[in-house]
Amino acid sequence: MANGGPVEHGFPHLETVRAAINALYRRLSPTTVQTFTTSVVPADVAFCDTDDLHLGAQRVAREIVRHFRLPDARLIVCFREMTHAANIELTAGPEYFVELNDRFRTHREDIGAALAHEVAHVYLHRLDLAFPTTAENEILTDTVTTYLGAGWLLLDAYREDGVSSQKLGYLTPEEFGYVLAKRSLLFQEDPSVWFTSAQAYTAYTRGLAQARRDEQQPPLTGAGWAGRRRYAHDRRHAVPSPPGSPYSFAPGPSGDLRVSFPCPTCHQRIRLPVRGRVRARCGLCRTVLECDT
Repeated sequence: MANGGPVEHGFPHLETVRAAINALYRRLSPTTVQTFTTSVVPADVAFCDTDDLHLGAQRVAREIVRHFRLPDARLIVCFREMTHAANIELTAGPEYFVELNDRFRTHREDIGAALAHEVAHVYLHRLDLAFPTTAENEILTDTVTTYLGAGWLLLDAYREDGVSSQKLGYLTPEEFGYVLAKRSLLFQEDPSVWFTSAQAYTAYTRGLAQARRDEQQPPLTGAGWAGRRRYAHDRRHAVPSPPGSPYSFAPGPSGDLRVSFPCPTCHQRIRLPVRGRVRARCGLCRTVLECDT
């Protein structure tokens, strides 16, 4: 939790975020992902100063648990002085003990954001879905929280001005915006109407721009003129793709040229023969893609 210190910006964890989205689809299936069409709405996690602190925190925790379809999980919430925003003890359940930073006693509007991340830890624990390192696992948790409809709370908790700052979670604000935009493009949902933080809205628009660029890379037909021209050159010469290129060429089993590129929805690698315009369906998330190979 950044509190008054510098906030990292940009997309330094983008590849891990994309791997997290891919891992989520592999573990859940597209059908299960589609059951999370509705995000947590502000009214469900509203918390005013007149609410009892502990009863209110328990109520918000129950709403987040319900959103993640964990009806048999019970969160016991307490507050203490600590460095991080929150901490949860992952056990076999059904009870989980969550500690929240004491600062949430006076910043109650962000309790839902902190609990969303911790409940997502429980959700992933029960799915047995994890990444190798602690840092990667926290990025996975933030990504899943956001992609499944509760992470807009984490982005909305981001505030920064000339003298102070606050950010929850391990993704940068722009990376939260990117994952939120991925969800928005999938479910045709506009989360920006829920933001109370102007900085969150700015980060979301930057993330949305990055997410749209995923849909504008060749061989997708949405690619721009410059990308198409570069792709045609690389295809003609079948040259090795430069580092960071979204596509690569390789001979197929029968010697024909094939192109490999990531699905803009789930980032699964798709391989197609180079033969012109074609409609392809991603084998993982089932997204139908218009391509010009």
